[in-house]
Amino acid sequence: MQKIFSIVIAALISASMFAAETEYLPISVYAAEDVEPFPQGAKALVENKLTQLLTRNGVAGLNYMGQFVLTVTTTPLDKDVIAGPPAKIAEKMELNFYIVDAYAKTIFSSTSLTVRGLGETENKCYLDALNRIPLQSPQLAQFVREGKEKIIAYYNHEAARMIQQAQALARQKKYDEALALVALIPAQCDQYEAALAATLDIYQQYIDNECNLNLAAARQAWAAQQNAEGAAAAGQYLALITPDAGCYDEAMALYNEIKAKVLEDWQFEMKQYQDGVDIQKLQIEAARQIGIAYGNNQPNQTTNIEFLRTLL
Repeated sequence: MQKIFSIVIAALISASMFAAETEYLPISVYAAEDVEPFPQGAKALVENKLTQLLTRNGVAGLNYMGQFVLTVTTTPLDKDVIAGPPAKIAEKMELNFYIVDAYAKTIFSSTSLTVRGLGETENKCYLDALNRIPLQSPQLAQFVREGKEKIIAYYNHEAARMIQQAQALARQKKYDEALALVALIPAQCDQYEAALAATLDIYQQYIDNECNLNLAAARQAWAAQQNAEGAAAAGQYLALITPDAGCYDEAMALYNEIKAKVLEDWQFEMKQYQDGVDIQKLQIEAARQIGIAYGNNQPNQTTNIEFLRTLL
């Protein structure tokens, strides 16, 4: 929880900087290798280009493999050797872009274009071709726009079911999984207000549960050693309790009890929100980060888009 809280502030700063230019949409990027593996450095370059393509078209996506994926496959078309010195390799390459629903194995949007590369080695030629992807082209902008519209349409149709599923998971105390479902529903969805209400409710359940667990652990640590050492151990748990948690007042009472006994030997302060902080915005971002963290910890689902090979 402490890690989540720490990155929320940075995320909010970043969001405020780019809010006017980008909007969140749960799209992942993935470079799908063809029959031959990518040359050294090419896979990272492709995924960087795909991320740039989303950003250029106003989309802030996910950093892990989720349900919706932007990917590209590469197909060499022809290759020539240009006499030197130094001799160079010229290659023409077809790029096939897809936005897919990896779970349903359906294509939401696709387009193709060709690029040419030039380099002293095949690797350099390949990388040069990738660097020439025209990210600013109207063709790619239309491709991204169509994909976005299909994803939003999906959420308009499925959001009510997802909210119910998340609430059922929360009743089982599977809060991380629940937030991975409901907190990632985009603001463009018709059901966003209902999703937001469910997100805040589940997040409150999550932090209340975490608060109770950490408070119990802090009390146990302090009861075991009512000295500076026990205070330090208790402080590790109290530091994980946020001011919006239900048991915060009880945690503060324990803090005051410990502080009164160990005095200046305990250099610890309970977490507090500064005046003027938008608490709800913090909670929304924290809930989303919990959902993203859950997604990051799931097995990589790259095999879900292998169905694209049948289209090549």
